[in-house]
Amino acid sequence: MVEIERKFLVTNRDFIIESSENFRIVQGYLNSNPKRTVRVRIKGDKGFLTIKGKGNDSGMSRFEWEKEIAISEAEALLSLCEKGAIDKIRYNVMHENHLFEVDVFFGENEGLIVAEIELQSENESFSKPNWLGEEVTSDERYYNAYLCNHPFKSW
Repeated sequence: MVEIERKFLVTNRDFIIESSENFRIVQGYLNSNPKRTVRVRIKGDKGFLTIKGKGNDSGMSRFEWEKEIAISEAEALLSLCEKGAIDKIRYNVMHENHLFEVDVFFGENEGLIVAEIELQSENESFSKPNWLGEEVTSDERYYNAYLCNHPFKSW
């Protein structure tokens, strides 16, 4: 139940032609406290409830628990969430045996494009595609829970 991931800014849209699939994600937070976020998400035609713990010092590892829920339950829970919501399209891109999830944000976070890669260990090496830019793993401003309360357009 420990998630290890790294997060990067994206420098261009070349990832779109490399993507194998994409889907819309709408999510909100019942609790956006970085020590224990509780997220409600609709991803395509499925609902999810996710709890995440605070990241370690590097920002790469943290506790994550996720459960699929009925879409009707996710819609009802979204109405209870804190102000601000995330609306994005996620592109899945395989690059040399690693899956990159690239999020293109809309609404108050429009203009932001972030890629994440999940790893087996913090020291795992991987090849970086040409569209991958600056690493922002330890910068909490790029966490979705932060973006709900402090949208990218207000920076």
